[in-house]
Amino acid sequence: MKRELLIGCGNSRDKKVHGPWTIKEWANLTTLDIDSTVKPDVVHDLNALPYPFEDDSFDEIHAYEVLEHCGQQGDWRFFFAQFYEFWRILKPGAFFVATVPMWNSPWAWGDPGHTRVIVKDSLIFLDESGYAQIGTTAMTDYRDVWTGNFERFGAFEEGGMFAFVLKAVKLSQIKG
Repeated sequence: MKRELLIGCGNSRDKKVHGPWTIKEWANLTTLDIDSTVKPDVVHDLNALPYPFEDDSFDEIHAYEVLEHCGQQGDWRFFFAQFYEFWRILKPGAFFVATVPMWNSPWAWGDPGHTRVIVKDSLIFLDESGYAQIGTTAMTDYRDVWTGNFERFGAFEEGGMFAFVLKAVKLSQIKG
């Protein structure tokens, strides 16, 4: 059975982003939030790594307007460690779906709880094929830090929001 994780669920259990890779409704939803009053299945701070799930646990992870509350802008160690956790708990070929405020949205930095922005170009560093730019651009080489791999599956900008979908690529997919 399909299994999904909604992180930073708050009071909403709505599936806000879906596409041809997924069904419109949840099949077997697990919710996670730092706030126990919203009654998530798992109470956990997303800044505390590792996450309390086994490897290859989920077919989808959804993160709506929560990633901008994690880590600090410029903290590349946490950026890669957090995305590694998402990659680790996703099954091979599974999807990470997220929305964050656009960098130029009044909410990107206007909300006092926002600590970083994620833009389309941030995702290049999570896709090993993006590292082909090293030596021809100012791109920093994080290959010794980033050991996961996401295929950049889709992204769009709408109404001050940036939404993206990443597909977990794992060695077991390539070999098998």
